[in-house]
Amino acid sequence: MDLSHVPAAREKGWYLALMAPNTKGPNYAWLDPSRLYCHPQALQDCVADLLQPFQGDPIDLVAGIDAMGFILGAAVAAALRKGFLAIRKAGHLCVETLSEPYTDYSGREKVMEVRTDTVSPGLRVLLVDQWVETGGTMRAAIRLVERLGGVVAGRRGHPGVLPWGPRWALSPPARPAGVAAVCFEDSEGARWIRERYKCAHCVPPRLQPRFDRHQTGWE
Repeated sequence: MDLSHVPAAREKGWYLALMAPNTKGPNYAWLDPSRLYCHPQALQDCVADLLQPFQGDPIDLVAGIDAMGFILGAAVAAALRKGFLAIRKAGHLCVETLSEPYTDYSGREKVMEVRTDTVSPGLRVLLVDQWVETGGTMRAAIRLVERLGGVVAGRRGHPGVLPWGPRWALSPPARPAGVAAVCFEDSEGARWIRERYKCAHCVPPRLQPRFDRHQTGWE
């Protein structure tokens, strides 16, 4: 699909055909979704699909994860007319930060950090990344927001206890913000997030098995 074509029927996920498969080998991710950001209608529809489950939910701030989550997260923040917080890989922020170790999709041990002067207790945060594969990166971002007292989401309408830091009781009635990504793969870590947090993605059910198996050819 070229970058000027807009299909007559724009069903959810039509823009996924713009994504490009890996051509450089095993040291890279299996797929590059960023080409869809170059298509103006595709980017708008992707953001609209991610925001649809959160219609009517109070959201105070959008946070995006380094690095591709910055693009999608900033677009989501602009659509909501909200501010944007960058959750960075460690070592890039020159202000006071809170850090969290994690293991990324490739199995590498890393650390991410967030500035401590933005998220206040009770702030309702929508977390955005490009892709959730193993879930390690997103879980670290969730931990950072919640350690600062921010609200990512409740535990599916039931009181709960966070598995880190202080034993905060989560409020049962509302899930005012949550987690959004182009795709959540069917991994243990991604399932953990989806079971506990309100989530949004762009992949139609008929295509999800292909994404889970890292198969291209969904055009």
